[in-house]
Amino acid sequence: MTLVAGVDSSTQNCKVVIRDAGSGAPVRSGRAGHPPGTEVDPVRWWEAMRAAIARAGSLDGVAAISVAGQQHGLIALDSAGHVVRPALMWNDTRSAGAASDLVREVGAGVYAKRTGTVPVASFTAAKLRWLRDHEPGNAAEVAAVALPHDWLTWRLRGYGPAGASPLGPELGELVTDRSDASGTAYWSPFTGAYDEELLELALGHQAVLPRVLGPAERAGTVAGTTIAVGPGAGDNAAAALGLDAASGDVVVSIGTSGTVFAVTGRPTRDETGTVAGFADATGQFLPLIATLNAARVLDAVAGLLDVTHEELGLLALDAPPGAGGVVLQPYFEGERTPNLPDATATLFGLTLASATRPALARAAFEGMLCGLADGLDAIRGQGVEADRVLLIGGAAQNAAVQRIAAQTFEPPVVVPRPGEYVADGAAAQAAWTLTQARPRWPLSVAAEPPPDHRPVIRHQYARYAARLDPPPA
Repeated sequence: MTLVAGVDSSTQNCKVVIRDAGSGAPVRSGRAGHPPGTEVDPVRWWEAMRAAIARAGSLDGVAAISVAGQQHGLIALDSAGHVVRPALMWNDTRSAGAASDLVREVGAGVYAKRTGTVPVASFTAAKLRWLRDHEPGNAAEVAAVALPHDWLTWRLRGYGPAGASPLGPELGELVTDRSDASGTAYWSPFTGAYDEELLELALGHQAVLPRVLGPAERAGTVAGTTIAVGPGAGDNAAAALGLDAASGDVVVSIGTSGTVFAVTGRPTRDETGTVAGFADATGQFLPLIATLNAARVLDAVAGLLDVTHEELGLLALDAPPGAGGVVLQPYFEGERTPNLPDATATLFGLTLASATRPALARAAFEGMLCGLADGLDAIRGQGVEADRVLLIGGAAQNAAVQRIAAQTFEPPVVVPRPGEYVADGAAAQAAWTLTQARPRWPLSVAAEPPPDHRPVIRHQYARYAARLDPPPA
């Protein structure tokens, strides 16, 4: 049996899965937590990855490994390979003003044409501009810019700060992949090259950027071993690979954030910035929308009603579709789609008759899912087919989420069995890197809720959404 390992370095923790390269059968796994917050010393991520590998029984017997990670995060390195400041993560919205400045200076249409994306607070370019404007001393020290999975791959191969790594600070050994590079807003999925002018506009000067590897191109080996290291990927692209998503599949992931994405053979350019025209991990493209408010919406309302998530679901199913007219606009953490970084949550439509616990519970589920359904509409508006929805993420296993999703989305909903799809995708990429043949591991299905589309849910949500959405650019 040939073993491969996949790593998912996410917002909250690091997960490692070890699988049989041929069948995809799980062999062992491990995980370790990450510190909270929206800025983190990336050394903590490195420590967590090493701990997760150890808890997975180490890399004994493993022939290849690949690292997937949260997208967009800014890791700024000085010339000696030291981290200049704690990494600014994707969900750090302090860079919202910087993103607006970049769009005003370049133009949304120009950004979309050159990079497939329009910067928002989450993107790396916006974080670089924030650094330039608010911490000019730190910005001046930046010699290289890496994303989380780039930096972890670099460390895994033995590179790192002078005196703290076997191979030292060889900045030219930083590598990335198309999917993660496409989330920076200074790399083009159309040309496959960095846009150095846009990088300098953001940071104020040039810097070393990771070399972009192909889908199954080796990055090197784990330091001191012969274990092959794959190119890695952004988390959503890795999840698509782990699900073996094909044309017609739209993945809706409900985790810390919500995402909607699909694999397609042609790049997209959305000048409104609603759909990010990312690249995927297979050589194709991954149009995507992301919401900041997903499962945490359910957390907040469950806490407000002092119930468990299961009890919240039972309450929600006691209310009719449309929640008796109650609509929750769930922007508890601001929002990325639509781009409203300073927004707060708003409850609409309360009357004496509808001010009930079931209606509020139902409004939480519907508000969360309507934001994702709006994202699906936006992706379809880019010419992407949507034959079915693959519903994943921790919240997807909630029976109420499944049932209300079937009432909210028009395409049929399929719920795969719970899995570490990002780590699984990284493991599949490791197998691909090792054998140069893409594996086709089977996908197990947990549920297929009967189609039960209820237009009232989307119609009333749209009526109130128009009050808060940003005006056209």
